[in-house]
Amino acid sequence: MAKKNKKLILGLLIVAVLIAFIPLFALKDAEFGGSDDAGSVMVEEIHGEYEPWFTPVLETALDGELPGEVESMLFCVQTGIGVGIIAFVMGRFVERKKWMKDEE
Repeated sequence: MAKKNKKLILGLLIVAVLIAFIPLFALKDAEFGGSDDAGSVMVEEIHGEYEPWFTPVLETALDGELPGEVESMLFCVQTGIGVGIIAFVMGRFVERKKWMKDEE
């Protein structure tokens, strides 16, 4: 059974790597922009001139745009916090299920 699990895990890791890297090579000249940029471009196409009514707090405090690296880091920290919370909640559910079995 352990060999079967190792093969499954290895196969899933390979699939995950392929999913991440195939688009980079298949779409060589594609632009991978964010949804904020795409939304503002679409609004500008529909209504003509578009002026954002809100400026992000950090951009206002820094008098300019955040560097891409800092923006990516903040996004990764936010993702890590979210994953930590989800993992904690799921762990609590598993432990609760084990406690309920022990009580019976």
